[in-house]
This record gives sequence, C-alpha cells and structure tokens, in this order.
Amino acid sequence: MRERCVRPHHRTFRLLGSLLLATALGASVTGAAPAAGNRTPAPVPLDRVVPAPASVQPGGSPYRITRGTHIRTDGSRAARSVGQYLAEVLRPSTGYRLPVTTRGHGGIQLRLAKGPFGEEGYRLRSGRSGVTITAARPAGLFHGVQTLRQLLPPAVERDTVQPGPWLVAGGTIEDRPRFRWRGAMLDVSRHFFSVAEVKRYIDQISLYKLNKLHLHLSDDQGWRIAVDSWPRLATYGGSTEVGGGPGGYYTKADYKEIVRYAASRHLEVVPEIDMPGHTNAALASYAPLNCDGVAPPLYTGTEVGFSSLCVGKEITYDFVDDVIREVAALTPGRYLHIGGDEAHATPHEDYVTFMNRVQPVVAKYGKTVIGWHQLTGATPAPGALVQYWGLDRTGDAEKERVAAAARNGTGLILSPADRIYLDMKYDKNTPLGLSWAGHVEVQRSYDWDPAAYLPGAPASAIRGVEAPLWTETLENSGHLEFMAFPRLPGVAELGWSPAATHDWADYRERLAAQAPRWEALGIGYYRSPQVPWPDTSG
Repeated sequence: MRERCVRPHHRTFRLLGSLLLATALGASVTGAAPAAGNRTPAPVPLDRVVPAPASVQPGGSPYRITRGTHIRTDGSRAARSVGQYLAEVLRPSTGYRLPVTTRGHGGIQLRLAKGPFGEEGYRLRSGRSGVTITAARPAGLFHGVQTLRQLLPPAVERDTVQPGPWLVAGGTIEDRPRFRWRGAMLDVSRHFFSVAEVKRYIDQISLYKLNKLHLHLSDDQGWRIAVDSWPRLATYGGSTEVGGGPGGYYTKADYKEIVRYAASRHLEVVPEIDMPGHTNAALASYAPLNCDGVAPPLYTGTEVGFSSLCVGKEITYDFVDDVIREVAALTPGRYLHIGGDEAHATPHEDYVTFMNRVQPVVAKYGKTVIGWHQLTGATPAPGALVQYWGLDRTGDAEKERVAAAARNGTGLILSPADRIYLDMKYDKNTPLGLSWAGHVEVQRSYDWDPAAYLPGAPASAIRGVEAPLWTETLENSGHLEFMAFPRLPGVAELGWSPAATHDWADYRERLAAQAPRWEALGIGYYRSPQVPWPDTSG
C-alpha cells in the first residue's frame, strides 16, 4: 500500500505552515475579479460541471433565484433535509430568506418520485419558472443539489452577501453514476485530524458526488478510535503521531458524530482497522499481543512492514473480536476494512491462518469484509471486496492473482497508487507528499479507465474507485486540500461519469472553471501547469 521510507520530521506550527505553503505555491484563497462592465454574465452551461453528467439537453430560458424564491419539497422528511441543506448553502451569499416549504409551485423544487434514477441518480430541469430536481432516493436529490451549486456563479459559495445575479441555465440534465463505489480514504493515523477537520474534508468530497469515506483508524504510529474493552489502545496507542506530536483519538461520541455528519452528506463511513501488520500502536499498548510478551516502544517514524500481531496466541483473536464488535456497533454502514497489506513481518502461512479466522468475525457482527489486495494471498470470504493499490509496474503474477479472485466473485475497488494516491507528489518540486509510486500530475490521475485497468479482471467485478490520502507529511486541512485538489474531482468523475464522456481536453477546461469556486470556499489548491486556470489575480 505504501512502500515508503520518509525521514521523521518535527511538527510545525500548523497555521503558519499553511500560510507559508499557500504563499509559496500561489494557492490563492481570494475571490475572482468582478466581471467587466455592468453586463449580466451568461449562466454556467449545463455541460460544464464536474463530474460530467450522463445526459445534457440545453435549451430554454434560464431561471433566476430572487428574493422571492422558495425551496419547495414534497412531504418527505428526507427531501426536506436536502432542502434545508441547500438553503444553508445559498442564504449567506444571496442574502435571501429562501424558505423551505411544501406549499406552492415554482422556485426550486425537490421531489422524490419513481423513475429510472437508481439509488443515486437524478433529473434536473431548469426554465424560466423554476428548477426541479427529481430522484427516486434522497442521495439522488443531494447529488442533484451539488450539480445545481455548480450551475450557479462561484460566488454562491461565499459566506457573505454577494451581488449576483443568480442564474441557472435552461435545459435538462439526466444523471446517474457509472460505479456504485466512489470513495475517498483519509489516513488519520500517521497524523491525527480533529472531528472538525474531518467534517471539512467530508464537505469537500461530497461536492463531487463521492459516496464513501474510508477512515484509516489504526497503524504503527497511532490508534485513533476508543475501544472500551481495550482502553489503552486509544489513551496510550493514540498518544503520538509521525514526528512525535501529541496525536489524539476519537471518543465513541466523536466517531458517531463523524458518521452522522457523513450520512447528512450521503457518505457511508468505512472504518479500517489494519492487521495483522501496521499494528505497532496496539502492540505497544498491550504487551500480551506480542509473541514474546514484551511491548515495543511507541513509533513516530514512517517505515512499514515491521510489526505483526501474534497469530499463534488466542488473546490475539479475543482482541480482534472485541475491536471488531465495538467498531461494528458504532458503524451503521455495511462494510468493515481489515487492512491486510504490507504484513512483511507475518509469515505467509500465519497470514493465511489469521485471515481465515478474522474474516468470519467481521461477518459475525453483520459487516462485509474489505481488505487491501494482499487479502487475495489468502482466501477472500464470499462477498468480500479487495482494494487494489498496485502500480502499472506491479508484477504480472500479483495482478493475475487479484484478477483471478475477481473472476471467482471477489469485487474490486481500484486505488492504483501511481494514479490516484493523493499523497504522491505532483512533481519533484512539490513541498508535500511522497514519491515512491512516482510523480502523479493531474492528467495521469484522470486519464485511465477503471473498467479496463486490471488485465484479466472482468469489468463486472469493478465496484468503483477510491482515492487514498496518506498523511505521513500532511498535518492540517490546508495540506489535505493542496494534495487532494485538483486531483480528487478527476477521481470522482472516473467513478461517476459514463466512459463515453471521458476526454482530457474537455475535462481540463471544466476543471479549470472550478478554481473560482474553490477560492470562494477557501480551498487552497495546486495550480497544475497542465490546467488552463483562469486569471483571478485582478
């Protein structure tokens, strides 16, 4: 999964570090210059959004949001919740009341209705009298609202009143995702991120219709989730991080709040407890988990592959059962990730034994197993998913082993490290990130087809894509944003948009148009030379 070796570094003062990074890289967080003259700007074309919609039919007069606009929902609680969310987005910048009501006609209408939308699709129709978003499920309404945001001027994202006008181009969008799994993984173990920082990332990834938040909750450098039956995991194992900072952990209430907030953005949280390797924080917390009964010291470096739970001791499985039981009870989603990568300190036979015992524990507590693709070196449980993080240069034998598992019914989540690991440097001058998988510029992260990526794996086995963000060198939200943007929207498009829409020349233009929106949102991004960014310096 990582194969990296980075010299440990001391924690820097977070705010100063973010400001210096933004200054050095020109990651402006100021607004775009106002349009020249008094001419009303044209609305954003329906086909200029990211991810690209499945079908666009432009035509007719635009709709203008005014002081008299209402957000009208059907009688369902779910539609009203999405309506309230939309109102909270639009009110600060427009200055309008935008009441959410079930009465009347026109304005912005959110409707749940039967139709060919699937679980997450929607239809958006805009004309002089209003905008109507229709979906079969609440997630579809929410995704339609994200499209509506992009059809409004970027200033709509600001938290102070802006002059407008607030026009939505006329026409119809019919949209639904290509893949059901569209994820982002956040490593909170190498560096700890607060609940507020995780919520900020949730807001950012939900802009682009992602639907999974994979939290990497345990590793050698820190254990980040409270477990009542093994309390030192968090209080001791969570007391540090890379570089020796104070670390931290989520109480059960904290974790529930993250899960709740993610659900409000229609994201399913997938917790990961990495094992049998990447377990030094646990081994340091409880000596009996070690084969020799001696607890190692806490670890603040970035080497991998040196730790392992003791496969031959029964206390190991008591530990695993307790942790999975408590984490599963906190997690309403379907999945629980058990890691399984880089277990270099675990002999292969022990690895197979361990995975054969642990996968049924996940099922016992009502969850579906996910593991990194090394799980295919054992026997993936029926229904399990594996997450492939290999490179283009990964050996054919390893690729074939994963493809064979896919042919036998194991679903694949694709996270090729030299394509969509968001912690990889853009180029040799990138001040953050790693480069063991090479440099990953924006075009490389976008320009591949998940369905055809892994030789021998049937397209039907591909569940989707997920963009991991490992945090050996990342310490705050500004760092996360700089590495995720502008690459993350491209991953979202790979997961959402039909293959026929995939075109780098067109995408780079649509991506460039996102920059003023990010600036309005205060997102500090990397101004890749591959993208024709608008000039916002005036």
